[in-house]
Amino acid sequence: MIASLHRSAWLRAATVLYVAAFLIFLFLPLVTVAVFAFNNAPYPAPPWRGFTFDWFVGNESSGRVGLFHDAELLGSIWTSVVVASWVTALSLAVGTANAFLMERFRFPGRQALSILMLTPLVIPGVILGISILSLMSRIAEFADAELGLDLDFLRPGLPLVVLGQFSYIATIATLMISARLKRFDRTLEEAALNLGASHAAVLRTITFPYLAPALIGSAAISFLMSFENFNTTLMLVGADPPLTVMMYGRMREGASPVLNAVSLFLMLASAALVMTLMSRGSRGAPARTGARSPN
Repeated sequence: MIASLHRSAWLRAATVLYVAAFLIFLFLPLVTVAVFAFNNAPYPAPPWRGFTFDWFVGNESSGRVGLFHDAELLGSIWTSVVVASWVTALSLAVGTANAFLMERFRFPGRQALSILMLTPLVIPGVILGISILSLMSRIAEFADAELGLDLDFLRPGLPLVVLGQFSYIATIATLMISARLKRFDRTLEEAALNLGASHAAVLRTITFPYLAPALIGSAAISFLMSFENFNTTLMLVGADPPLTVMMYGRMREGASPVLNAVSLFLMLASAALVMTLMSRGSRGAPARTGARSPN
């Protein structure tokens, strides 16, 4: 609808109600979790029993172990960070290579390959995890029985978790980097090569700086998707559970406001990451705008 056209009162009211309902649906659960992380009660839900920091710092007199003194939860957060870092690094490397392969080279079966690369995105995470677990376990058993090799990294554990998450997150990184690379003006590279620059210098000074926003965005998305993954991780995890699996186990034992505290901590960390990326983009915008020639 054109903004300058007159809109009836009922249409304006309906628009306001729709936006308000959508925002309430989106943010009310998050606000509830954040508020009841400070509730002075042994359960993470209403009614409100008073304000406390016990679920963050603990309270020995009442027997409460806060988030910052819960070794298991802190260990699971660190495990998730390690897994997400590996998945991010692998997804960026493979995603960049895939993007160049799809956009810079022409070969038989290229279209079919690009379609097959999207397959992990439409496979349920549970099925993906079970498939990887079944394949790798059989390979490990065959190597042990026939070759006498003990390939523990192919059994349930963090290496398989990284592999399982990487199998579909790399596809997302590929799509993001390919979309940026598709819009790149290759005459800039050709001009640099004609002036005597090496291929490595062209990639370092022209191509990768152009791809930087896509690389940074892909890294952020890959890290967050890995950190919050549950379905695939649950099928492949071993003795060191990441945070999502640890929280699932805690919820089955009995919900505690400590889980609200963890959720609030993760929301603040995610918001900080998003704000950092947005501020980086806003600092780069004036430079790009100023580089345009006047009409």
